[in-house]
Amino acid sequence: MLVVFLTVFIDLLGFGIVLPVMPRQAEPYLAALGLTPVASGLIIGLLFSSFSLMQFLVSPIWGRLSDRVGRRPMLLLSLAGSVVFYALYGWAVTVPPSRAAWALGLMFAARIGAGIAGASVGTAAAVIADCTTPENRARGMALIGIAFGGGFTLGPLIAYFGLAAFDEQPWGVGAIASLLSLVALGIAVAVFRETRRPGSRAAKELPGLARTAAVLAMPTVGAIVLVYFLSIVAFANFEATLARLTESAFGMTDRQNFLVFAFIGFVLLLAGGAYRPLAKRLPETRLLGGGVALMTLGLAAIGGVAWALRGGPTTGGTALTWAFYAAAAVAVAGFACVNPSVSALISKRADPDRQGEVLGVNQAFASLGRIVGPFLGSVLFAAHPSHTLPFVAAVLVLGCVAALLPRISPARA
Repeated sequence: MLVVFLTVFIDLLGFGIVLPVMPRQAEPYLAALGLTPVASGLIIGLLFSSFSLMQFLVSPIWGRLSDRVGRRPMLLLSLAGSVVFYALYGWAVTVPPSRAAWALGLMFAARIGAGIAGASVGTAAAVIADCTTPENRARGMALIGIAFGGGFTLGPLIAYFGLAAFDEQPWGVGAIASLLSLVALGIAVAVFRETRRPGSRAAKELPGLARTAAVLAMPTVGAIVLVYFLSIVAFANFEATLARLTESAFGMTDRQNFLVFAFIGFVLLLAGGAYRPLAKRLPETRLLGGGVALMTLGLAAIGGVAWALRGGPTTGGTALTWAFYAAAAVAVAGFACVNPSVSALISKRADPDRQGEVLGVNQAFASLGRIVGPFLGSVLFAAHPSHTLPFVAAVLVLGCVAALLPRISPARA
């Protein structure tokens, strides 16, 4: 479990380095093509979504293969792919704006490849399931959330300070992310030992749509997957528009924006740590409901801040700036409760021989949410000058989640 934590943490460092600047690094190429604001928002949304589309398509296969051949080879392959495709991203952003179409093509290739490589979160969750009892499953799954939070905290901070070593060159973010993924790969090769006995009867069945449908037909599993999908749509909507909101509302630079993302990751880290003791006293269903409520409150408040600043950017230190940080913290804390609760609920209701497959399907629909959410958010952000529409949409989606929660029986949690 410690090795999985370290490898997920270091891999997420690379993700946290690239995410805050990718929309802004794409903008010069979009401007060179003469696209409208809505069309530019569409392209940025597709850049975000291409990563998650690959995860949606590959995660069930990745998980199923980990049931069949073992967790270790799949995790090593994933980390090796991250090394290659983050390096490709670093090359893509060095292309001059005069070759904008070529640059955007390389950025898409890098995001697609990184999405395929990053389809192993379900496999990592399966490792946790292999190593924990059902009673401790939620606390174990919280480790992945803590790793995400740590990666999101230190990734932007490493980019903030580390880019100085690359003389602020745009390729620096890709280079740093690739190097960190290489470190994660080295740790996994040296230390990680197989947790899954391959070759069981269930694992010999090939992955496919029929297998995915069988997972969704498990008692209450389909409802939990739908809850997770919609929660991810709402939160990814926020993630994809955050860098643009901080620029339009507060006039933040790229370097300042790294610190905003570090703050988001720090809250995720703290909330993940607080979740573990709560999981010993409260059922996952109650923690899930509380997380959805906090997400709704936080995202609605961010929309209110965006509306209040629709006339133009303000400077740091104002009441609205602090309101933004408080609202973001509430939303992120809520999401930190949703993630491990869903993973634990699904894992406890799955056959031990199918943990990789079932958790892979869950991550596939989470990835589908990360397709829909950024796409929806990027388009809605540009559709109205107040930039409030993404947050209105997020609150409406979470209302649907709240309506689904009674379908998840506490008696089976």
